[in-house]
Amino acid sequence: MKKSLVLLLSALFIIILAGCGGGNDEEKSDSESGQAEEKETIQFGATVGPYSDMVTKAIAPILEDKGYKVENTEFTDYVQPNKSLGNGDLDANLFQHKIYMEAFAEENGLDLSEVIIVPTAPMGLYSKTYEAIEDIEDGATITIANDPTNLARTLVMLETEGLITISKDVDPLKASVKDVTDNPKNIDFQEIEAAQLPRMVESEDASAVPGNYALAAGMNLLDALALENMPDDYRNRVVVRTEDLDKQWVKDIKAAVESEEFEKTIDEQFQGFGKPEWMKNR
Repeated sequence: MKKSLVLLLSALFIIILAGCGGGNDEEKSDSESGQAEEKETIQFGATVGPYSDMVTKAIAPILEDKGYKVENTEFTDYVQPNKSLGNGDLDANLFQHKIYMEAFAEENGLDLSEVIIVPTAPMGLYSKTYEAIEDIEDGATITIANDPTNLARTLVMLETEGLITISKDVDPLKASVKDVTDNPKNIDFQEIEAAQLPRMVESEDASAVPGNYALAAGMNLLDALALENMPDDYRNRVVVRTEDLDKQWVKDIKAAVESEEFEKTIDEQFQGFGKPEWMKNR
């Protein structure tokens, strides 16, 4: 009788252990197959102004239709959005171009990747003196940015408009005034800080103003005598931590920006913004 009881208890104990083991294996299998809890809230970050508006007006509504809650934090500088992304306070940000992203990531030991390039406010040449590029007179003064990135962009724009020629021996994305080989209208270039360029429109013959500063000053992009055909490297992009790049919520952000609804909002509410190559060519 005792022997039978011992055998019965042993069998029950083995069954219980097997059941527990099977449960752990199943949980492990679920975890390994990626069946984790779905992300409900996406924490975005963007600089105050048009790119914060782009998140809230053009991207968030599409993601919310997919079932996400989108929270957007506004920043007034170009440092904290990446630091907050790097430390996990943000899931994604929208404010920077490729060159800045790569330089900042390297300098600060961050591993960041772009998700998709978005329409971006271009550099523009503005004037209260002239109504068209061809009206610019000999000896006119044009104020331009003194930082290397915006300066090179300005010179490329002016070359495209036929006002100057840049040396073929220099990378146009790194051009400076000393690389101008032909200046048929003898334009006098005055280099100042980019943030001061909008107010120079009133006092100088013309001023080349980066799009973000133009919008911050309440200027209408469509009032420019010319707008740059911006290289994609200088267009802003949605950025995430590289470790998140293949996650479903990141793919949904990309799909939102690629949607017709997003482009319609851009056309209606962000007039003058230059579209990236992928959007122009589809």
